[in-house]
Amino acid sequence: MPRPYVLLSAAVSIDGHLDTRPGEDRLLLSNKQDFERVDSVRASVDAILVGAGTLRADNPRLLVNSAERRASRVAAGEPEYPLKVTITGTGNLDPGWKFWHHGGDKLVLAVDHEATAKARANLGDLATVQSVPAEAVWPAALDILGDAYAVKRLMVEGGGTVHTQLLEAALADELQLVIAPLLVGQFDAVRMLGPASYPGGPAARLRLLETRQIGDVVLLRYAPKDTSTEPR
Repeated sequence: MPRPYVLLSAAVSIDGHLDTRPGEDRLLLSNKQDFERVDSVRASVDAILVGAGTLRADNPRLLVNSAERRASRVAAGEPEYPLKVTITGTGNLDPGWKFWHHGGDKLVLAVDHEATAKARANLGDLATVQSVPAEAVWPAALDILGDAYAVKRLMVEGGGTVHTQLLEAALADELQLVIAPLLVGQFDAVRMLGPASYPGGPAARLRLLETRQIGDVVLLRYAPKDTSTEPR
C-alpha cells in the first residue's frame, strides 16, 4: 500500500502560537463553527495522529463527535471512529489518559525497542504498540500506517514538534491552518512551528489551495510540497 495522504491540522494565534505558556489553562483558539469543520475532517480520514507531548499537555479524546457522521462511516463499511495514533520517543504514556478510553482502535508508534517495551508495560491491552526505527521515524511510521493498517488519509493534529518534523521532511501533503483573532505575546508560549531546514528554504512559497472565513477565524489550506520562489 502507498503511504497515506498526510493532512496537518492546527489552529494558531495571529502571532503563531498553539497555546499559552506551559502550565496555564488551555487556550481555546477556534470557535464552534470551526470545531464542526474539524469534526467533519476527522470523520473523513482513516487515522488521526498526535504526538505524546500533546496527549500529556491536553489529555484529548480525539473523537468524531457527530453521531450522524459516525453512522455514515459505519454505513460506508468503515470503523465508527478513525484509528487513533500517537508517537513516543520514551514510552512514558499514562494509561489514565482519555485517549485510550474513548473511540475505536489505538496504535502507539514507539521510537526504538526500549520505548516500545516501556509503552507495552504501561498500556497493556489499551493499545497496539509497534516499534519504528530512530533513524527513519516518519518514513517508517507512514509505511506502517499504509501497509499494515491500510490508512489512506492521515490527519495530524499536533503538536508543534510533529508538525515541524513532517514539514521539514517534506512528508505533509496538506496544511489546514486556522488563524484565530488572538495575540498571545508570551515569549515562552507554545509555537506552531520551530526552527528547521524546510524544503526550499525561506524563499519557498507554498501553494494556497483555499481561504475561508469561519465566523471570526480564517481557514488557510496550503499544499506544502508544491512550492515556488515567485509570488503568485
